[in-house]
Amino acid sequence: MDAAALLARVLPAARELLREAGARRLGAVCVGAAGMATLGDDLRARLPDAFADAFGVRRLALAADAVTAYAGALGQRPGAVVAAGTGLIALGAVPEDRTARRGGTDGAYGTEGRGAGAGGGVAAGGGAGIGWAADRTADGLTADRTTGGRTTGDRTPDRLTGDRTPDRPTTDRLPGGWRRADGWGHLLGDCGGGAWIGRAGLEAAMRAHDGRDGGSKPLLARLEAVFGPAAELPGKLYPRPDRPAVLASFAPEVGRCAAEDPVAEGILRDAARHIAEAAEAVCPRLEPSVVALTGGLFRMGAPLLTPVREELAARLPGTRVTEAAGDPLDGALCVAAALATDELRLPRDPGLLTVV
Repeated sequence: MDAAALLARVLPAARELLREAGARRLGAVCVGAAGMATLGDDLRARLPDAFADAFGVRRLALAADAVTAYAGALGQRPGAVVAAGTGLIALGAVPEDRTARRGGTDGAYGTEGRGAGAGGGVAAGGGAGIGWAADRTADGLTADRTTGGRTTGDRTPDRLTGDRTPDRPTTDRLPGGWRRADGWGHLLGDCGGGAWIGRAGLEAAMRAHDGRDGGSKPLLARLEAVFGPAAELPGKLYPRPDRPAVLASFAPEVGRCAAEDPVAEGILRDAARHIAEAAEAVCPRLEPSVVALTGGLFRMGAPLLTPVREELAARLPGTRVTEAAGDPLDGALCVAAALATDELRLPRDPGLLTVV
């Protein structure tokens, strides 16, 4: 993500949101972007001064999009999140217990969100965006920015913490920190993600076209319906700069064929195994423990979710599997509101989440 391109999209929309909110300045900002963990040096170098100059921002969180997905799914609770779309990444976290404060909306791990009364956001495209949550203070109305893409009205950050846990888990004895699995891109990983499933489905289709073992005639029929003659697919696919997205676009076709085609069903079972392996690698060993699933890939529904839940039950017995409480835009609002009230307990990490 190029900092100049992001700022060109975000700053004008942010000024308009600030005007609509009646806010005089921004007190805290959270920017979430794809590639922040591995390709985020330009963003980390340029965004702090840009937001300080434009809005007088004094508190800025720079987060990988996987972190905002985590916060949208679980708020600041310990657990694991698998975010699956074109790619796939799993994050597990034990938040830093810096305040050890009870009596908030979610016990020690909820976001209390003092005074947050309004919010909104704008998607920046390319896997990034900015949003904000407003907070009234003694010197007027300050706005807290987060990655996001919609107006949230009077929705306060304590609504973003997911399910409540009445008793504090055993994280008193565990250090805060992130664990990451996969998210290495379609050439080195993202196993079980949309591009991975789509590529496997297209390979099975091409095997059927050639008459090789492991082919699928139903998937070949879907390839030809979507892309045209099979022999022409390489010429259409390889020059494309968005090859991962093109591959992922075929994943729903694999899902549609799975009920009647054992090859397609097998692809989704293999994907489910990869997804569960990633979750197992990062999930904190807590009682109780939770894994949240987020991202567009899971909208495929039962053909993928059923084997995913079976694999998770086998690998992480006793762990509750849930849908995400919110999306990455909600998570960005959660991070910004917590930063504004000095209650951000998600672990700091040089690539995943930095605060300046």
